[in-house]
Amino acid sequence: MTVNARKFALVPGAGGMAWYWHRVVAELTAAGREAIAIDLPGADEQAGLAEYRDIVLKSATGGDVLVAQSLGGFTAARVCERITPAALVFVNAMIPQPGETAGQWGENVGSTAARLAAADAGGYTRDFDEQVYFLHDVPPEALAGGSEPRPEADRIFGDPCAFTRWPDIPTHALIGADDRLFPLDLQQRIARDRLGLEADVIPGGHLVALSNPKGVAEYLLAVADSVR
Repeated sequence: MTVNARKFALVPGAGGMAWYWHRVVAELTAAGREAIAIDLPGADEQAGLAEYRDIVLKSATGGDVLVAQSLGGFTAARVCERITPAALVFVNAMIPQPGETAGQWGENVGSTAARLAAADAGGYTRDFDEQVYFLHDVPPEALAGGSEPRPEADRIFGDPCAFTRWPDIPTHALIGADDRLFPLDLQQRIARDRLGLEADVIPGGHLVALSNPKGVAEYLLAVADSVR
């Protein structure tokens, strides 16, 4: 018999803002499910991955669906050392290897070269610009009521991701087809190489939870409903 996971624990990426997930939380709540968006102290130089893990563990328990956006993949690895989620979902995520730092990740996977090649092919600037790389597909109403983005402290990029292996649980990689920061081909390759997964793709850019919250929520609900 299919059993619905108790709740969704939503981990944000750089900056650590729980607000990033607000449109997905609304969709999941409307579907009668519990979802907790976790706020992390992204700007705090004293907070590393262990501190991020401990904050997540105040809200997440075994049996939840753990969802990690972008840099949140590194936090998810540490969380999975302490609890066993019902399922793990990466969303446009940085998927680490044991001992890797977030600062090493980009060079290890070739993300800069992939980003520049995608920019050339797509006809947009190579120079990083928030409007071009993060907000190009986010409707203005999705940003209404939001606070200014928080920076991510340097500390987290030099903190080794101290985990041994990914747990033997249902694991999924969801990619926004229009992600300009981590282009589609790059993410597909990382999912295959590091997790042995064929990623799933929906419309949306890097901030897909803001630009396509319905698509993200429907995907998460399907994952939860498949957990036995």
